[in-house]
Amino acid sequence: SSPWRWYVVQSRQVLDYYYEYTECDSTGSRWRVAIPQSPGACTGLPEPVRGTECTFSCKAGEFLEMSAQECTQCAAGSYSLGSGIRFDQWDSMPAGFSSLATSLENGPHGADRIACNSSSWVPQGNYLESNRDECTVSLIYAVHLKKQGFVSFEYQYLDNNLLFEFFIQNDQCQEMDQFADAKWLKLTNHGEWATHTVNLKSGTNILYWRTGGVLMGTKVVKPVLLKNIQIEGVAYTSECFPCKPGMFSRAPGSSMCEPCPRDTYSGHGASSCTPCNTTSQYAAEASAVCKDRPPCSKKDYFQIHTACDHEGKTQVIYKWIEPKICLEGVPGAETFPPSGEREPCPPCNPGFYNNDMATCSPCPPGTFSDGMKPCKQCPAGTEPTLGYEFKWWNILPANMKTSCFNVGNSKCDSMNGWEMAGDHIQSGAGSSDNDYLILNIHIPGFKLPTSVSSRSGTEFGRITFEFETLCTADCELYFMMDVNRKSTTVVESWERTKARQSYMHIMTKNASVSYTWAFQRTNQPSDVRHYVNDVARIYSISVSNAVDGVSSGCRACALSTQPSSSTCVPCPPGHYIDTHTSQCTECPRNTRLVSHTSPGPEACRPCGPGSRSDKDHSLCYSDCHFTHTSGNVTLTFDFSLLGSVGTLMNGPSFTSKGTKYFHQFNISLCGGQQLAVCTDNVTDLSITDTQTEKGEGANSVKSFICQSTVIPASGRGFHTALSSQSINLANTFLGATVENTLDGIRARPELYPWTSKKVPDINFYYRSLEATSSCESGRSAVVTLRCDPEKSTKGELAVPSQCPAATCDGCTFHFLWESSGACPTCTEKDYHQIEGVCKGGHQDLLYVWTEPKLCMGGVTLPEKKTLPCEGMELWVRLGAGLGAFTAVLLVSLTCYFWKKNKRLEYKYSRLVMSANKECEMPGADSCAVMEGENEGDMEDEIVYTKPSLLGKLKAIASKKYENVQLNSSHSKALVWS
Repeated sequence: SSPWRWYVVQSRQVLDYYYEYTECDSTGSRWRVAIPQSPGACTGLPEPVRGTECTFSCKAGEFLEMSAQECTQCAAGSYSLGSGIRFDQWDSMPAGFSSLATSLENGPHGADRIACNSSSWVPQGNYLESNRDECTVSLIYAVHLKKQGFVSFEYQYLDNNLLFEFFIQNDQCQEMDQFADAKWLKLTNHGEWATHTVNLKSGTNILYWRTGGVLMGTKVVKPVLLKNIQIEGVAYTSECFPCKPGMFSRAPGSSMCEPCPRDTYSGHGASSCTPCNTTSQYAAEASAVCKDRPPCSKKDYFQIHTACDHEGKTQVIYKWIEPKICLEGVPGAETFPPSGEREPCPPCNPGFYNNDMATCSPCPPGTFSDGMKPCKQCPAGTEPTLGYEFKWWNILPANMKTSCFNVGNSKCDSMNGWEMAGDHIQSGAGSSDNDYLILNIHIPGFKLPTSVSSRSGTEFGRITFEFETLCTADCELYFMMDVNRKSTTVVESWERTKARQSYMHIMTKNASVSYTWAFQRTNQPSDVRHYVNDVARIYSISVSNAVDGVSSGCRACALSTQPSSSTCVPCPPGHYIDTHTSQCTECPRNTRLVSHTSPGPEACRPCGPGSRSDKDHSLCYSDCHFTHTSGNVTLTFDFSLLGSVGTLMNGPSFTSKGTKYFHQFNISLCGGQQLAVCTDNVTDLSITDTQTEKGEGANSVKSFICQSTVIPASGRGFHTALSSQSINLANTFLGATVENTLDGIRARPELYPWTSKKVPDINFYYRSLEATSSCESGRSAVVTLRCDPEKSTKGELAVPSQCPAATCDGCTFHFLWESSGACPTCTEKDYHQIEGVCKGGHQDLLYVWTEPKLCMGGVTLPEKKTLPCEGMELWVRLGAGLGAFTAVLLVSLTCYFWKKNKRLEYKYSRLVMSANKECEMPGADSCAVMEGENEGDMEDEIVYTKPSLLGKLKAIASKKYENVQLNSSHSKALVWS
């Protein structure tokens, strides 16, 4: 029932049995029984006796003495929570805790699977440390509660590359009901510990602390730290817990142990602390032993600039790092350097003035100063600019704080945070090398200048700082922000030595924000200082439009239209200030207003090709319409068919250790109405669904193009697919064009080979204004739209095969969107007419698309038309009749001429024969009538009548043939006609 057993002790000898209670029955009763130490040894055991009531419990500082079944005070040097238990000592894994690792079985090849047997939660004395690799490791503890209770623990969770969840199961391995925001743990500030509490039901509760993630680089992952686990609801504890080394409880009946003061120590279960020999030894708070003091070195002191005195002088002085643990005047000890000479103080920071040569005071409202001159009123037609500009570091500004957090313990001395150094502020020594040195500035909100206060969708402020790091170890400088005190997120970080450079971050909403710089010399556990000379320096910090800021200058504003008025008035959205008239003037069409630029027409930046501005001139976007003209051909495109937001999940991809993950990209092609949103469903579960859709979560990203890393549920031990590490790829639309370059961004068409050039590819160009450590000009993206009539209107998104992560250099991302919706709008030139046959006096006209069809939408095919037409049957019959008549006529004439020719041939032969007879000549009176011919025949030949058409043809033929025949036979023959 209880994880603790009460052992029977007699004459300092542990007997072979211990006492436990049985389960409570329906009447609320239970029995105390003796349980043998060795299974099966059931002889000589005391008889069961009736136990205390099931509702019985002991107070804090007491335990249930099972022999007498009475609550007894804990002795000095121990403590008890009464009905709870606490685990605060992690020199070794406490009894009942187990660490279970899950092998990565989702690698691309079975041979690449990683054995995770060596991955576990590791005790580190004051805390428990999770694994740093990609294995999923669970810390498990089972407890049986007699009544409802809770579990509470402190944790440190800094790196969202690891996923950290806490959940509870019952004895049937079923996950207990739990609010979503209680399952996934939120990130903590660097060096700070957060407390998490979850209610528990009576009965068996199995507690799981589980880590796992995707490590996609060589960067060292920061582990999750866990300490001070407390569970309430066990009804009683059968023994008291001894105080751990470094802690003590001086009085009996204590509910907790106290830490030993500095320079004292204690052992296990101590009721008091023992002083160290402070002349040669020292001990930090809650120490288990005293340590020998080392000789003093340069690592044990630091320099600061004193505050300006009334003479306007300052000097460099040196101070020992507190607590001082070194010895002076021993061999090898470093001599403490003397203070520097007094020198003139640096000027005040802009917006402040020096009124008494000792302190810098902020200028009164409505006045400004550059820090070196007295405050002055702004001229007419201008107003003071609000903000902060720190470039001189003599004393820490009032709205800034510095501190030091030790990884394993609590806050270290504030003097070991950041130090003033005149023209810069630098990281201090800290108490160990892996401490976080914190510098923080809080801005309660932002206030835009009067004339631009009504603009919507503009930036509200920006923070710019100049820094450098000098390191010999694996140091890292973090820049973080906490909006509205929800959760601290890392904006950017820099590892190892970095040359002096500037970084700028833009605030896109008006909110309370805390900016934090955290410097850690090494990520490895350390109790000493080896790298104290590794340093981070910040030379200047500038915050614009801070609501509680001071004024370092004046800004032109728009004046009221009333005569001789000097009152500044707000300009409507999309208006700039005309410097000549001091009036609000609307930006030209298709330009966007850049708020942080100087007043004048130059504040209106023209939108790129293929884009337009919204009515407030706050951003440029594509309205999903595009026109391209080449020669005398104009193509019009309507991309609204592609939908508002396109989604692509590429992969799967695998890390160097074999973990599977996907990259999910959300793309808003026409971002005038709806932008793409990427949300971490791990650390943002406490954000409402409405806030998630609007992209208002602490780890939500809302832009034209964003990316999330998705970890599948299979093989990872998690119950659902997880989305994390959301980043902004593009928040500015530059334009759309068929050209391959725009504003220094290249589309690289060779990444997507294409044979057909009938419809050109259209490239949408985007850029992110947020600079990163690897992309100084920010990330950029190109979305190539390609007409493919075989695809659906939604189409398919793809990334280059050479760059499966969509980018080949980490800064420029390339996407291909193939769709029939990317084809041009159909026109009359995209179809042609087909004429049908004339049938029954009617003819059909059909219209069909020209193949291949490379258009979408636009005009539709005209309806089929039916037209009247003249039939061809009559003319065919008439032609056939004329043809038949002509054929008969020709046959008749042929036969006639053939017969006639036979006759002429006969006559001719007779003449030839008679002409060849010697001395014979035909008689004159015969007129060449040959023998055998009838006169009737001759008469027929010579009788003249008026010829018909047929007769004329016969006559012409006869005349011709006779003339020819006679003339050719005999030159003197008689010819008639």
